[in-house]
Amino acid sequence: MQTHDQTAAWLLDQHSNKSDFIPFAQSHGIMDVDSAYAVQDAYVRKMQQSGLGAIRGWKIGLTSKRMQAMCGIDQPVAGAILASRVYPSNSQVSHARFGRLGLEFEICTRLGADLPPRNGPWSFAEVQAAVDGVAAAVELIDDRKADYTLLEVQALIADNSWNAGVILGNWTSPPADLNALEGVVTLNGAELDRGFGRDVLDGPLHVLHWLANHLRARKKGLFAGEIVMTGSLITTSFPEAGSHYCFELGDLSRVELQVGV
Repeated sequence: MQTHDQTAAWLLDQHSNKSDFIPFAQSHGIMDVDSAYAVQDAYVRKMQQSGLGAIRGWKIGLTSKRMQAMCGIDQPVAGAILASRVYPSNSQVSHARFGRLGLEFEICTRLGADLPPRNGPWSFAEVQAAVDGVAAAVELIDDRKADYTLLEVQALIADNSWNAGVILGNWTSPPADLNALEGVVTLNGAELDRGFGRDVLDGPLHVLHWLANHLRARKKGLFAGEIVMTGSLITTSFPEAGSHYCFELGDLSRVELQVGV
């Protein structure tokens, strides 16, 4: 059976070689979600050691019924976002850099106050009060041509929930009702899809509340300045080189990206 560090090193090699994603939880002895997050921690450390930077924030995936149905998994998953993988709007993303690039369109929140490790759970009100900004954002994922009919939650978690980067739009003060925010995605100028804040786990703040207590259980915290991606409002889009995407949260925030070769 592989140690957590051995599995993490194997994952680093798999990504470096752009190897196709295969189910690996059983063969690597990742028998439960706790073990999966322990492997993720080891994998994130190895990515940091390779020069990808400090943890800048967190992503939560599979927060909408649409995404859970797509992946065949009925619970949210978390992953770390590293500093070198956070890009501004209008960035160009190289299609060839990934095993298979996917784009997810999300409401990103920013912490204005710490939610550090502690013994007791965080209340919803405490989490809500810690948020000082929201932005339209696109998460870059690399699923490495995964077969979604064979997807294991432990393998997805161990692989840092597939996070490969974030493209951020402009920050704005949180509106009174994040659930009512409508996000519209256009591809090459034509509408691709749309969704609402309420589509993710009863709303982005509920997603953030889940993450704060999930990290607390792992003896981790959230800190001022960190960003949290709250889950895709629509199903993942797999772009072609030459595509231009725009994601807008009404008049509040907008993010664009170009997919290069």
